Amino acid sequence: KIPAGLTPRGIVIGTLLGMVLHVRFSPDDQQVAVCAGNRIYMLSAKSEAILAELDGHLAPVTAAEFCTWEKSMLISVSEDRTFKARKVWDYSTSQLIYQSGVLTAFPLLSLLIDEENKQIITGCAEGQLWIFSLISDHNYRCVAHINLKKEQEKFCNKVWKSGKGIGQNTSKLCKTNNMRPEGSVETSLPILLIEHCDFLACFHNEENTSSALNTSYFWIGSSTGLLIINLANFELEASLAYKDYSDLSIRFAGSCALTRKAVNGKVLCLITSMFEDMTAVLEVNLAALVRTQQSDFLLCGNENSLSVIARAVMQRNTSYFFPFLNNHYFRVVELNYFAIGVKSTVKDQPLVFHNKIKSSGYTAAPQMTMFSPNNNLKKNEVSKWKTSCKCKSKEYPLESSPPIKHEKEISVTCKPTPICCIQYSGDGDMLACGLADKTVLIFNSNLTDTYKVFSGPDGAVNSVGWSHDKKWLVSASEDRTLRVWSVCNNEPALILGKEKFHKTVRFAQFYFIDAFILLCCGAEFHLLSFHLDTTKDDLKRYKQRSVCKLVQTFPMASTMEITSLSAVNDFYSYIVLTAGSNRALEVFDLNAGCSTAVIPEVHTRSVHQICQNKGSSFSTQQPEAYNLFMTTAAGDGIKLWDLRTLR
Repeated sequence: KIPAGLTPRGIVIGTLLGMVLHVRFSPDDQQVAVCAGNRIYMLSAKSEAILAELDGHLAPVTAAEFCTWEKSMLISVSEDRTFKARKVWDYSTSQLIYQSGVLTAFPLLSLLIDEENKQIITGCAEGQLWIFSLISDHNYRCVAHINLKKEQEKFCNKVWKSGKGIGQNTSKLCKTNNMRPEGSVETSLPILLIEHCDFLACFHNEENTSSALNTSYFWIGSSTGLLIINLANFELEASLAYKDYSDLSIRFAGSCALTRKAVNGKVLCLITSMFEDMTAVLEVNLAALVRTQQSDFLLCGNENSLSVIARAVMQRNTSYFFPFLNNHYFRVVELNYFAIGVKSTVKDQPLVFHNKIKSSGYTAAPQMTMFSPNNNLKKNEVSKWKTSCKCKSKEYPLESSPPIKHEKEISVTCKPTPICCIQYSGDGDMLACGLADKTVLIFNSNLTDTYKVFSGPDGAVNSVGWSHDKKWLVSASEDRTLRVWSVCNNEPALILGKEKFHKTVRFAQFYFIDAFILLCCGAEFHLLSFHLDTTKDDLKRYKQRSVCKLVQTFPMASTMEITSLSAVNDFYSYIVLTAGSNRALEVFDLNAGCSTAVIPEVHTRSVHQICQNKGSSFSTQQPEAYNLFMTTAAGDGIKLWDLRTLR
């Protein structure tokens, strides 16, 4: 790159310079950073003067980049394999601001500053990417670590299974990665270049690209090919291997360079051979490369994509539909929740053929209904209910930032006790807490008073969940029991004992607007239908009148235990999300009665929390927003997913 007004000329610095490995111009084209040996020389672009000499690396400096938002800041990496391989300099004073790195057996070869996200991306000689924050308050910590070889294998498996390998080259690429001959030597993947990718410019006429507008994309140039990585999710968007092109004589590159801006949708790549005196120029059609490999780039508008909001009519052959036909307690649920407007197919017929037999009520209408509203409240009861339901918190300004200020700390028990789970009611008026001391506490919205205390489980409470009408609370415990509590009563309305479950119930919740209960036990989750009745017989008070029935169990594939489960209860949804100890996430469509998708290796560890956008009592959102959900795992941060693309 020759700045305007500068004529090409050689600048003789001296014998101390050593071998030049990298040269970089400053953003204003006034200075040049020359990486030579273990030092960085800051030169004036308009004279032969050496402005500064940055000395401190223990090995040859391989790359350097200027920081555009901080004056006189330069970041460099070297072949030093210790925690001092990355340094931040103030080249105006030749002072070292900060140094850190990663302990690796392979040297760092490339470097790029991500200005939008205030972070740097470094690559080493063995296909590893490290991303560091450049915000001083973050202490320049490592944000993410990416194993490119592993990501490339995952990407090729995905392309191969989806059948999107349209082109001959793509098919060869996937076959090469997945069918490596036994006994062959696995080649390394040195990262020679990291460069910005003009990704969205190639899709400016496409629809449904709004989700990627705020995403950064980067080219990764290696010795064997080119990769495009999405910095929002650290996944590959496309992959190109040199050896898959018969017209290209270079199989292993020693260095490469890419044009940052695409011209007519095409990018030029210059590569040099690692073993021969050979140079080649590649013209890459970015849009064509991505289309032949990505099956979900424009999937958001596809009518076959998954949706949290129920878009289809309940199928009559759904596996859990028929059990309701044989019990009049549950037939009401069928009519109210599943087959609205559809008459019952049960025909009136005599039960016996005798003349004087008292009717059993078979043809009579069901006498019990589920969650029927009580419209006969007395005036004082109505006023008391309205008073208790008044919102005690003030309206939160929409233009304000999310709440991050620590307000108060509350001790829920007299002695130190772990809180295993918490959940607000749908209107935010009450908070339920499950404790390790075998109790469930309910607080009011301002957390100043304990509204209820439930006790009875013989183990720590693993899960609590509110019903849609806020009248019931379901809890699961370590003692392999499940309980449903009435907010107005201290005794459980329903108890399912140890004989029902072979393992501990880790999670339980109401589902399909309180029509069912979902719970996970071992490697499967159960779908339960129920009817709650809190009345007691004076002579048999020990006998509960509430009934519960197992509809079906759904096993999660290739896992020992379900670690998290999530489903929407505030509106009709057929989707159930599960995560297992195998680090995979599985999507079930209960309208189809089966698993519909599996995402392997969601995190580096088992997912311990799935958080869906389940709607709000106080705001309306676009339907597409409900297809977003989050997962988190210990030590691996939080990931935001889109159900429509499964990414």
